Amino acid sequence: MEPVGLREAGPADHECDVLVVGFGAAGAAAAHEAAGAGADVLVLERAGGPGGTSAQSGGELYLGGGTEIQKACGFDDTPDDMYAYLEAALGPHPDTAKLRLYCDESVEHFEWLRARGVPFKASLYETPTWMPPTDDGLMWLGENAWPFTEIARPAPRGHRPAAPLFAGRVLMDALSSAATGAGAVAHRDTQAANLILDDDGRVAGAVARRYGKRVVYRARRAVVLTTGGFVDNDDMLRDHAPVLLGHGKVSDGLDDGSGIRMAAAIGAATRRMGEVEVALAALPVLVARGMLVDALGRRFINEDVYPGRFSHHAVRHQPGPYWAIIDEEGFDQIPEPDLWGVRPKHAAETLAEMEESLGMPPGSLANTVEVYNRHAAHGEDPYFHKDPRWLRPLRGPFAAFDPGDGFWGSGGPASGVSGFTLGGLHTDLDGAVLNHSGARIPGLYAAGRASHGIHGEGYVSGTSLGDGTFFGRRAGRAAARDATA
Repeated sequence: MEPVGLREAGPADHECDVLVVGFGAAGAAAAHEAAGAGADVLVLERAGGPGGTSAQSGGELYLGGGTEIQKACGFDDTPDDMYAYLEAALGPHPDTAKLRLYCDESVEHFEWLRARGVPFKASLYETPTWMPPTDDGLMWLGENAWPFTEIARPAPRGHRPAAPLFAGRVLMDALSSAATGAGAVAHRDTQAANLILDDDGRVAGAVARRYGKRVVYRARRAVVLTTGGFVDNDDMLRDHAPVLLGHGKVSDGLDDGSGIRMAAAIGAATRRMGEVEVALAALPVLVARGMLVDALGRRFINEDVYPGRFSHHAVRHQPGPYWAIIDEEGFDQIPEPDLWGVRPKHAAETLAEMEESLGMPPGSLANTVEVYNRHAAHGEDPYFHKDPRWLRPLRGPFAAFDPGDGFWGSGGPASGVSGFTLGGLHTDLDGAVLNHSGARIPGLYAAGRASHGIHGEGYVSGTSLGDGTFFGRRAGRAAARDATA
């Protein structure tokens, strides 16, 4: 990962104005905008085709402020409401400058995505979920749950390409086609290994490997790193985000931090490398109707929140294992398509039997359910403020669901937890990579999970693809006009 001098690198095998490293959503956005600005653009992708982790994702893009999809579904949103929600949900300590810009220009970004061929259906999926099993174009992502209902006017902002469940491929097909259609040329099966520096310390390209052969790329204006995060690199996790060690990885298997390491080797600064997204494989529609408890049988959050929020609270703050508890009546109310094939790990007529099955202290779960039922009978949840529409007393028989079983009977990580990293290279509003003094590194830009974006200590679905494409666009345009070329 150490840099290579321009003369040491030798003759260039390929030359371009802007070299984009990584062909996921952020890379496609950067390549499109750089090419659209008149630059000669090459994109390096280490896999056999574009997509990366973006293509394997749910495809949600967190957008708002009054998009046409929101209006068609009857919601009057504003950039200020969007900002207020995200500042709280992504906090503490989000990047407020990036977040403000992202919210203010969200409607424009939505229209840019539509113009690039990303399809959105003007319909709302109402039920709490990780991903809708329908092709609805809008979903709630915790905006209608406490405490956020007291912070900002609720509006759904999860914009989804028109496909059920994993819609990331639809997004990537549109963005990659748009990038190549604008003139960007992709070199596949090509992995960047070292940045090239000229005599003035300016990034001037990259040395890569293709089928074991060394390939030299010369970038006349700039290099844009969009190589993803580092969840697949256990050494980096040990150094920066050990909370994810031993859990599943949300990635395409290639998020090894290579772009971050290449840039760090030339003095780039990083930010928030310990921040992560965590996803507990608990079904939101199930826990909203029942409860989520820790190993001691205790509730710890209002279960109708965005599921990443209850996952974060569980893994960061509560003793595991975690269990989704519901009664037979509540389970029978869930439509089959929303169940994702989950079946209970344990069933019992009484809570005492359930406590014994789950290894909980005697009386612990029974006490939790007794307090919950007493208040639910009056439509109240004074401890955690779950919305009254989900409240009713729970009565036996009871069932417990193990997140470690995963969904659709496919199994999951033993812990029931998967995640990815949020920290990365320190960049400014145009994606320029900064050094430890806060100065721009000449000729180097980054976007997507290789950089640190809008996040603080929290996460909401769609904010990775949203800020990755948004700041990827800005990085591509800035790279194309780089004044130091």
